Amino acid sequence: MEKRWWKESVVYQIYPRSFCDSNGDGIGDLNGITSKLDYLKELGVDVIWLSPVYKSPNDDNGYDISDYQDIMDEFGTMEDFDRMLATAHEKGIKIMMDLVVNHTSDEHKWFIESRKSTDNPYRDYYIWRPAKEDGSLPNNWGSCFSGPAWEYDKTTDMYFLHLFSKKQPDLNWDNPVVRQEVFDMMNWWLEKGVDGFRMDVISLISKEQPELPDKEPGINGYATFNVSANGPHVHEYLQEMRQKALNNADTITVGECSGVTLEEAKKYARSDEKELNMVFQFEHMDVDSDEKAGKWTTRKMDLRDLKKILTRWQKGLQDIAWNSLYWENHDQPRSVSRFGNDSDEYREISAKMLATCIHMMQGTPYVYQGEELGMTNCPFNTLENFRDLESINAFHELTEQGKMTEEEMMAAIGYKGRDNARTPMQWDDSANAGFSDASATPWIMVNPNYTKINAKDQISREDSVFKYYQKLIKLRHESDLIVYGTYDLILDDDKDIYAYIRTLGDEKLIVYCNFSENTREVELPEEFTDGKILISNYNDAKVSEKITLRPYEAIVIQK
Repeated sequence: MEKRWWKESVVYQIYPRSFCDSNGDGIGDLNGITSKLDYLKELGVDVIWLSPVYKSPNDDNGYDISDYQDIMDEFGTMEDFDRMLATAHEKGIKIMMDLVVNHTSDEHKWFIESRKSTDNPYRDYYIWRPAKEDGSLPNNWGSCFSGPAWEYDKTTDMYFLHLFSKKQPDLNWDNPVVRQEVFDMMNWWLEKGVDGFRMDVISLISKEQPELPDKEPGINGYATFNVSANGPHVHEYLQEMRQKALNNADTITVGECSGVTLEEAKKYARSDEKELNMVFQFEHMDVDSDEKAGKWTTRKMDLRDLKKILTRWQKGLQDIAWNSLYWENHDQPRSVSRFGNDSDEYREISAKMLATCIHMMQGTPYVYQGEELGMTNCPFNTLENFRDLESINAFHELTEQGKMTEEEMMAAIGYKGRDNARTPMQWDDSANAGFSDASATPWIMVNPNYTKINAKDQISREDSVFKYYQKLIKLRHESDLIVYGTYDLILDDDKDIYAYIRTLGDEKLIVYCNFSENTREVELPEEFTDGKILISNYNDAKVSEKITLRPYEAIVIQK
């Protein structure tokens, strides 16, 4: 397998609005990020994935871009960006931008022109359709943020397509001029010195045009991914992007490929690097969904389902493509509250266990801000505390349709809502968790447990979650076995324990992770009985023929 720097890297995702506020307006910013680069250097990460910082009216927290070559006012200036980039590079940290090119903001100059008339030069930058003969919508596709994916525009008596908010019209990638505009913009950032791109919903860029046929089940939010993902020209367009932009620098690229299958992923994340380096797949993020309300449930997962999914991706991409490894990001709740145990007794132990489980797999690990502290879901107790469009819209839609009671929906969005990941980073135990001046009002509520869970405490404490992540990252940097070794699941049917073996030549390691409060005994394969412990989340773990795994215990043994 060919060695590449991005396979050996650990990526840290920053959600700028919630990371660090340098000017006391309650909103995180670029200078705040620059002020915390030493913290990230100490953690040991190699790459920062920066959620969007471009000019935006902020209908969807920056994922609605009005100017790709300018900075959001609240985040600072382009000079601030350049200083952050230069400082990161001085510290050996690369910057990966968030590329949002399935759609723009409706306030982007292209769309402002496009909606003026049917013969405007920018008309074909977006996807416009008339109503059907009976006056109904052009098709039955649904928006991911509730309601139909079409918005009527009276200026030309036509509808435009928006797979997300109605303020996020979809670009028409079948127009070669649009593609060239995107590639020119990417090259502009690459010339500035950025190191790559995380590509937002990139699997959605190619639509079945001109037909845009009706699909079953029709209007159903994220079901849209299943009807419009992996379209007819998506691989052709990404190969063109590779030739006209990505090959102009030594880039790291990851595609957010909603609705991606294992077979499709092999095309996106090809080892010949004709498209992307890796993809984000979401199958394991649906492991605790249910049939009635999709993701909006408080149901706990069955570990056997999770093992099946992650193993299929580990084995399926082996030698063919490259995995992205993650438990959480800006679109997911906190992993320790979801897959671990966020009680005082087990929070740190289970956060370390989850980290061990994912960081020991083959692929590039992604750490989301605060994950390295074991930050938890936030006790949002009223709808007014939420800021996320998806959660608020889903609450109204599902309660008004009688599919969920208000109590059920509050519990569901409290458990699974995206705002859980967007509460301010917990830097210390001072007011506003050190995220912002004591006099500021943060844009979203601070999790009240910041007095117990914060970076200042954890950096000073040897047994902290932060120090454990530091060790995991260091191990990956030192071990080809952890980066490049093959993966084989063992104990497939065990409902509590996730266990697997990694192999590279004569080297082997075995990983045990107990996802439960149960104490369990496992028999160590003979070849590992003389092995050494690489890392464990209990201080007194020992190698023996029979290993007793305590609640949420993780242990890695190398032979």
